[in-house]
Amino acid sequence: MIETLHISNYALIDRIDIAFKPGFNVITGETGAGKSIIMGALSMLLGGRADTKAVRRTDTKSVIEATFSVAAYPAIEAFCRENDIEWDATDMCILRREILPSGRSRAFINDTPVNLATLQAVAAQLVDIHSQHQNLQLASPPYQLQVIDSLAGNAEARARYADLYNEYRQALHRYKVAKRDLANSKTDEEYMRFQLGQLDELNLVEGEQEELEKERELMANLTEVKASLTAITDAFSNGSPSILSLLKTVESNVSEIVSLIDDAPQLMERIEAIRIEARDLADTFGDLDRDINADPARLEEVEQRLNDIYDLERKHHVDTVEELIELRERLRRSVDNVTNGDERLHRLEEAAKKAKRAALECARAISEERSQASVRFAEVLKERAIPLGMKNLRCQVSLTQGELTPTGIDTIEFLFAFNKNQPLMPVGGTASGGEISRLMLSLKSIVADKMQLPSIIFDEVDTGVSGDIAARMGRMMGEIAQNIQVIAITHLPQVAALASSQYKVYKEDTDDSTTTRIVALTPDERVEQIAAMLSGDHVDEAARANARSLLGLK
Repeated sequence: MIETLHISNYALIDRIDIAFKPGFNVITGETGAGKSIIMGALSMLLGGRADTKAVRRTDTKSVIEATFSVAAYPAIEAFCRENDIEWDATDMCILRREILPSGRSRAFINDTPVNLATLQAVAAQLVDIHSQHQNLQLASPPYQLQVIDSLAGNAEARARYADLYNEYRQALHRYKVAKRDLANSKTDEEYMRFQLGQLDELNLVEGEQEELEKERELMANLTEVKASLTAITDAFSNGSPSILSLLKTVESNVSEIVSLIDDAPQLMERIEAIRIEARDLADTFGDLDRDINADPARLEEVEQRLNDIYDLERKHHVDTVEELIELRERLRRSVDNVTNGDERLHRLEEAAKKAKRAALECARAISEERSQASVRFAEVLKERAIPLGMKNLRCQVSLTQGELTPTGIDTIEFLFAFNKNQPLMPVGGTASGGEISRLMLSLKSIVADKMQLPSIIFDEVDTGVSGDIAARMGRMMGEIAQNIQVIAITHLPQVAALASSQYKVYKEDTDDSTTTRIVALTPDERVEQIAAMLSGDHVDEAARANARSLLGLK
């Protein structure tokens, strides 16, 4: 339930703090006192559009904040934790909306900054605001279906259907994509086979382009390479003096002093190792010199191989052999898909049909539950609404089965007749505003215990009625308040008197401004307020006696 509401620097409100009670709360006040301003602030808090024009003073921010007690609603805590919203052990949820002087709006849940969509998602689990504008929901098929589902108690079945429907849509998507791809592949099959043949014929090997380019570079610079190798081999063994002959001289001189120097044996071993390594290097370079020879045929072969690779790379707009190999494998898979495509497409089609049958079976079961709930709903709504001045009311819920949709196979329409001999018609084309308001109140009273909401707010839902009907509407709101907190804005004393708590909205003038205030009324103040609602400006003892009678006071 809403425990507290804070509004500051908003329209005519400088600052108000309201502590609401469980049960049936009413807010009363003269027309223009600011009740609609409070509702506007609440709507913005719950995710409505922020109106920068409503900021009272432009030198400070506007703040709307409400504290909700949600101990009996674990789904709200679960949602907050899943979305990394701060949560403590007090089972309180605090929503806050701020409009900065710059016009920028910010939203918070438990002091965690959130986007507007997250704020709306949490608010939808906390409170339902019912206003004259929302009476249009009664003609909305999605809302009508939501009402019937709440009465059918089929949430578990609908969750199962949602999974089955998603599986069906995914299976159908896979089938359609495969069918489209197969059709395109068959159109291009001959060309793909031609391309694959070219790539297979070339028999590409990863890394060969780099090796061929190195080999071509070597052969293109063969004269310089041979000259360098000759110079190297001469330096090692053919020169005068050569590296090997110099090492032999060193080795001979060290051997003459080996008995005179303590480290000479070790030095001889090191010199020998160097001489052996030098001999090996000389042999290696000699082998290279002998092996590398001008081979015009090989150069032509390398050039042709590279030209074939380059031609395919240009044709397919790639830069490497590896990319050509990847393309070759893709083409091979595409050709294989064409070859085996009909069989695969058949499997996907059968999977989609199977998924559809499962979803359809679940949807039909839900439809049957809805059909039964629709009959009960029409009967109960008629029972609730007739005492509210609609003695000739007839109601019927039309359910028509069609194709699978995210909500099932049902198309729904509420049909009403308010007068004798009047045909059943959609509510938008047959009911007055007052009749729709009373229908919506009756509907809310039916689904109140199914709503799983802490609070519901009725914004002047009793407009256009009076007397005994007003009292009956008040009693109906009181019945709803036995399950969830009800806050009603009303002009009717019959309704206000039935509430367990009453608040008065009024204007207060200062030297330079007019401010909206709200106060919780004591029992004596309630008598005065209801007496004023009954008699207008002049409150006499007769009005007070009438007010006490409405309040059940002696």
